[in-house]
Amino acid sequence: MATTNTPRLRRILCVTSNFPRWSGDSTTPFVLHLAQDLQALGWEVDILAPHAPGCAVTETMEGVRVERFRYLWPETQQTVCYQGGALINLRKHRGNLLKLPLLVAAEWAALMGRLFTRQYNLVHSHWILPQGFTGVLAARSRRIPHVITVHGGDVFALRSPLMMRFKRFSLHHADRITVNSSVTEAAVRELDPGGTPIQRVPMGVSSNVVARDIAPVAEIRARHRQGEGPLLVFVGRVVEEKGVRDLIDGVGLLRAAFPEVRALVVGEGQDRPELEAYAASSGLGAHVHFSGWVQPDEVRHYMAAADVFVGPSRRAANGWVEAQGLTLLEAMVAGVPVIGTRLGGVVDSVADGVTGLLVDEGAPQQIAAAVKRLATDPQFAARLVKTARANVLGRFSREASAQAFSELFMALSGQGEKYPT
Repeated sequence: MATTNTPRLRRILCVTSNFPRWSGDSTTPFVLHLAQDLQALGWEVDILAPHAPGCAVTETMEGVRVERFRYLWPETQQTVCYQGGALINLRKHRGNLLKLPLLVAAEWAALMGRLFTRQYNLVHSHWILPQGFTGVLAARSRRIPHVITVHGGDVFALRSPLMMRFKRFSLHHADRITVNSSVTEAAVRELDPGGTPIQRVPMGVSSNVVARDIAPVAEIRARHRQGEGPLLVFVGRVVEEKGVRDLIDGVGLLRAAFPEVRALVVGEGQDRPELEAYAASSGLGAHVHFSGWVQPDEVRHYMAAADVFVGPSRRAANGWVEAQGLTLLEAMVAGVPVIGTRLGGVVDSVADGVTGLLVDEGAPQQIAAAVKRLATDPQFAARLVKTARANVLGRFSREASAQAFSELFMALSGQGEKYPT
């Protein structure tokens, strides 16, 4: 009697507190990209995320199935996540702390609902809290593996005794932890010494190169670059810890040597009005332009338009540091020399003097000096760009990241080579 081979199940339930709310939303696109890349490798990925005002409860977004759970009514009260992220929302609006237990309970209930109605190989939680906690409880109840991906802010911030206990519990009872950098790994080890195995898997960036001479890039340069320049570009959340104030001060210091210097701040954030006012009061309103939110596909054009990309992040009051520096990597692919901060996981992404330049946090004078060096030594800048792009394509591409996750997931679900425990 002939036998047929039934394909083995390869399905992941991914739970996250941040995800694009609609097509074109710039909220943590790397979570969507990883899901898409895993599906290209043969996995089926379902996303579970909090609902937000104005977004669909269920949809298929760019080929990925998404379900968003409600945790408060009316929906306008759902303000813990998105709009800069839960950490910022909890810090800026203390009333969100009262909503946090409702979010956690709703997330756990939604997880259990999915696990009882559909079969999965494993649960993949982005961020330790609350996803790592709810994911551990749900996955253990169904006796399937659970992987926590730590992005940095979740381990560096939330340091109260209660939150530390929740984080330790979640990390200790996961089957595997992935981290994006050496500094994130060290912080996890401090929380869970000798516990759950850790694998370093950086989030990947697109390897698509944008040419500077294409029309959208040329239009941005024509609109924002003045005379001899240089044009500096920042992309990210416009919040204090991203260091935009230091960039503004750096522009002020550069005016003597480069009277036509301009800085373009791309992104939105809760501190934008304050920082715009600061630029104006410093006499730099004409030199620093805040473009606001742009479509994710357009971000690459803004990066490619830069003479120098600056990512001057600094340590936040709650302990947050830049855990990887994805925008720096994206700028490298765009063929732009980068300046980052000698802080957190940025040191893994930028090799000082080899793939970019590093400065101390809160040091606008060093930012100005680094820009001047790149602007006055184009051969040096070109060497950095060439080395940086090759490094990113080899170590930090979306393809490499997805392949590493896929191999880990296959091992945990019994379909591939076992990882050491």
